[in-house]
Amino acid sequence: MEKNGYGPDKRLKVKVTTRDLPFYRDPAVLLIDQLKEVYFDGELETVDTTAYFPKIRRKDFTVGLNLQTSGPDPDPLFDIFYGCGSSLNWDGYCNPEVDRLIEQVSIEADRERRKQLAWTIERKLAEDYARPIIFYSRGATCWQPYVKGLTLMVNSIYAGNRREDIWLDK
Repeated sequence: MEKNGYGPDKRLKVKVTTRDLPFYRDPAVLLIDQLKEVYFDGELETVDTTAYFPKIRRKDFTVGLNLQTSGPDPDPLFDIFYGCGSSLNWDGYCNPEVDRLIEQVSIEADRERRKQLAWTIERKLAEDYARPIIFYSRGATCWQPYVKGLTLMVNSIYAGNRREDIWLDK
C-alpha cells in the first residue's frame, strides 16, 4: 500500500458488502478491522438477502464478503470460484494458466504434489488479486459431550470428515 502512496496519513476508503445476517456481519466486521492494519478504512454495508445476490451478480460492490466453502480439498473450490466461465466466479477472474493448474491438481494422485500445486495456484491467485478465501467457519460441527474422538478443525468445517476414530459414549 505504501508503494501506492497510502499510509497512516492517507488511507483508502472501501465499503465491505455482505448479507445482513449475524454469521455474515461478524466476519465482515473482523475483515474491516484487519484491513485497518494495511491502511484501509472499511465501512460495513449490510444488504438484505433478497437483494444481496442480485447486487453481487451486477458486480455492484467494492469488497464483498460471502460465506461459501467446498471443504478441505481445494480442488472443487478452485474450479467453482476461479475457473474461467464458472457460474460462481462472480468477479469474472479468468486466467488460462490457473485453469491449467486447476485441471492438473484435479488429476494428481500424489498428496504432496497436490499440496504443492494448490500452493502454486494460491500464489498465482494472490499475484493476480483474485477473490481471496479469508477463512472457513466452524459451523455445522458436532458439539455433544458424548461424542468422543472428534477433532474440530480450525480452518474448515469439512477438514475433519474422516470419522474412523469417532465413537459415542452413551
